[in-house]
Parts: sequence; structure tokens; C-alpha cells
Amino acid sequence: MRSVLVPLALAALLLSTPAWWLGAQTGSVLPAPVMLVNASVVDTATGAVRRGQVLVLRDGRIESVSAAAPAVAAAATPRRIDLAGRYVVPGLIDAHVHIASTAAMRAAIESGVTTVRSAGVSNFADVGLRDLVKRGYLPGPDVLAAGYHVRPQPAPEAFLDAPELGDLMGGLTTTDALRRFVKFNLSRNVDWIKVLATERAGTPDTDPRKQVYSEAELALVVAEAAARGVPVLAHAHGAEGALAAVKAGVRSIEHGTYLTDETLTLMAQRGVFFVPTADVVNDLAMPGGEYDNAGLQRRGQMMKPVLVDTIARARARGVKIAAGSDTGYGPSSIARISREVIELVAAGLPALAALQSATTVNAELLKLDTQIGQVRQGFEADLIVVDGNPLEQPRALLDPLLVISNGRVALDRLSFGR
Repeated sequence: MRSVLVPLALAALLLSTPAWWLGAQTGSVLPAPVMLVNASVVDTATGAVRRGQVLVLRDGRIESVSAAAPAVAAAATPRRIDLAGRYVVPGLIDAHVHIASTAAMRAAIESGVTTVRSAGVSNFADVGLRDLVKRGYLPGPDVLAAGYHVRPQPAPEAFLDAPELGDLMGGLTTTDALRRFVKFNLSRNVDWIKVLATERAGTPDTDPRKQVYSEAELALVVAEAAARGVPVLAHAHGAEGALAAVKAGVRSIEHGTYLTDETLTLMAQRGVFFVPTADVVNDLAMPGGEYDNAGLQRRGQMMKPVLVDTIARARARGVKIAAGSDTGYGPSSIARISREVIELVAAGLPALAALQSATTVNAELLKLDTQIGQVRQGFEADLIVVDGNPLEQPRALLDPLLVISNGRVALDRLSFGR
């Protein structure tokens, strides 16, 4: 009986899986070359728009961007996609996600996201997803993994993954406990360490303004990570916890609702990035979504104008503002990085600066600015195509018509009926 059921189950899986997803299941096989013609290319560094462009994508990279079609050998003729003047922008980068499944990866990439930085998940799902993409079994997005949050009470799943840390189940309340838990994450080859400097906003029984670790404790986390060349992102809503995290040497402050002028000035001086995750506060403030609690709705309604003011003060002081959605891209998820761009515009950023937050600034935050974030020769072939100029209509980013990740066509809504 098993010999019959297994093929049937496999057939059902294949029938229910989109063709683009199956197309990625090729291991080391390189993506087929693609030529995009009649493209309007948005330069995210300058804001210029170059019309009538031809892009050749080969071996996962942008081989060329030119006004005239390059000569192509007959044996290597790429698939040709006519964009009819539509706008090409780099694949969006989401600097704060909680993705833990292939279904969530699919939702992210179909929204135009081609690179993500994990802000913590259980069971090292982000490490596994990262490696599946690197090996060519998933089309993307590329993942920078963080493993488990370093916080006073770690996720219970951590002790199933590492029962030898069972004596820490009571909490990470000593410097030795912090050091061991950071090393536990590093042993799984994470790319970032995530630490909580204040309590959460998305749980009714916590106060996001409350500091949970001292500057010395946060500095220990930073030092342990730095010994392996790994940067630290700090969850910090409250003023005291955020200031302690900046002084401790973190690379980015996440959320930052109550950042003071003192902290913002120090962030600008030290080059610490600010990831405000403004759109997810809308989820707090409204019924439904990932947060559906009356108390959290009141909290979100109170926090939103405070955060908008903080973003404006950060920009005025020259703090680098990066874009993160703070979502798991699950079935009830509302937040998206394209919506975050719109929120940053509403908070006072020019459209180009808001788009840069999700492209060039995020690439710099991740230390990938020579590889992603721009439509340039030699950069990774991570691109999206939209109907409108996002510098004039940021909402165009909400509806990508074509998504290419690592040179693979992951979503194509231009070819209906062809």
C-alpha cells in the first residue's frame, strides 16, 4: 500500500505547489537567463529614472543595464520579458521579520521582498530557511538568521533544542547565563544576535518602556557576538533601555518609540541604525491581524503619534532610518515592508528616502551594500516591477507584478494569457 500512497501524496503536493516554487527546487542548477526590455529603471541612490532600458540577468546577477539591447549568443538567448515602460526597482529588503516557514517565505517574496533579516524565531527555523535558499532549493528571500531572542525569559523551545541549558529555564538573569545563551546561538552559525533591552509592546502584560538589561549586560552580549564577527540588534522601545543599548555598541535599535534626543544624537554620532517598524503599530491599534486585543489597541493608538514624532526627530539629527515590518508573514499578517515605506513617507520622509530605507539603507545596515539594494551591473538579480513610479506613487510597491530573486522569476503577473 505504501508504494501507492507515497506517489499519490507527492502528486498532490506537486499539483498544489505553484510552478515558480517548483522551479527553484534545482539545487546547484543556475537560474535561466532573463532579458527585461522597455524598462524604466529607478536609481535608488539618486532618484533618477532611466527609461527604455534593457537588463540582462544571468547566473543570479545583473549582467548588464543598458539603453540598447546587448548582443546575445544564440545558444544563450535569455527569456525575454517586455515591461512596456513599467518601473524596475531593487528587491525590497525587510530588516525585521519573524519568518519561520516556507509558506511565510512565499508570502514575503510575493510581496516583493528578496532579502530579510530575522529578528528571532524558535527552533532555528531561520537558519534552515537561510541555508535552503543558499543551496538553491527555495527561490528566496535571502535570510540573515538570528536564532533565539536573548531575553530574560527565553522561548521554551530553546531548551528542547539545547537541554544542556536546562538550568537556565528560570531565566537569563546573570552574566554567565547571558554569555552561555549567546554562545548557544552562535554555535548554530547565526548572522545576528537579537537582544531585548526593554519589554515588548505586543503582549498585554508587559510595558514596552521598562528596561530589562543594564548597559553592562548589553555590552557583554555585544562583546560575545563581536568575538565571532556577529552584530547585535536591540529591541528597545523605552528611553533608558535604548540609551543603554546604544552605549553598549549595538548596530541597530528596533522600534525605538520613546527615543530621546540624547539617544538619537548618540545614534547619529555612532552610526547606529533606527528600525522604527511603524506599520506594525497600525496592527496593534486596529482589530484583527496578528494582534487582536483591546488593551493593545489602546496602546497602539497611544504609541503611533509618539513614534511618528520620534522618526521626524531621528531624521532631523541624521540618524539612518531602516525599514522593517516586524511580521511573520503569516496568514493573518497585515504589516508589509511596502506599507512601511508608505508609513515613513507619512512620517515626513521624502519618497526617495523612504524607498532607500527599504533598499540602500537596509543594504548598508546588513553590510551588503555592494551586492543588493540597487539595480546595477554586478549586483544580485533581485528586482521587482511595479506599474507606477514609487517616487511619485509609493503605493505602487504594494502590488508587484514581477518579482525576481537571485535571478529566478518568483512571481510573474505580466504574462497572463501569453
